[in-house]
Amino acid sequence: MAIHMEYVFAPEPPVSLPMHQSSQRFPVRRIYCVGRNYADHALEMGGDPREEPPFFFTKPANAIVSDGLAAKYPSRTQNLHHEIELVLAIGQGGANIPVADAWNHVFGFAVGLDLTRRDLQNAAKKTGRPWDTSKAFDQSAPISELHTLQQTGRIESGRIWLEVNGELRQQGDINQLIWSIPEVIAELSTLFTLAAGDLIFTGTPAGVAAIQRGDVLAGGIEGIAELQVEIV
Repeated sequence: MAIHMEYVFAPEPPVSLPMHQSSQRFPVRRIYCVGRNYADHALEMGGDPREEPPFFFTKPANAIVSDGLAAKYPSRTQNLHHEIELVLAIGQGGANIPVADAWNHVFGFAVGLDLTRRDLQNAAKKTGRPWDTSKAFDQSAPISELHTLQQTGRIESGRIWLEVNGELRQQGDINQLIWSIPEVIAELSTLFTLAAGDLIFTGTPAGVAAIQRGDVLAGGIEGIAELQVEIV
């Protein structure tokens, strides 16, 4: 028998991503992010290129901004930074996933931007406080449409880049990841039970820098997709 459920107010609609060449949408459960997963970016941020083990932070699912839309410049910052990233979509969950089995859990890929309040992040680092206010704010996760693993094959290399107002800011290759896609999935699954609908931002190459209202960010990953967003 169906159970009728009443809410004190209407819940928000579920967050989802459009899929390439499909009318279906990918429902988003959680967003995980890997910190400093390119050696050149780790060095520019003053870190160790191979920290043991990789570390993670999160963003809320409703921080997503779809490709082609505008993202609002957030409050309480004077130093908003761009970080272009490969995003994994999980299609099969699990805990303590072996590295050798990790690809079986990948549903597909997208291009994402991890927008960061760098001044708040730097202040948090100095006091040993969490990064939530610098990473998990509203509209901090622009993401492109999703391409399935069947469409792209395993993404283990390929150019990743970002332009701001037509000027190249970030450029690297997916093969420069410190922690590979299987290693990231395996490690994360020891900390959280992954589930279908989870997204994983895998880290950004060097070249992160400040952006302003009115800037147009355009980037992409070879073999996957491109992403464009205006900061307003």
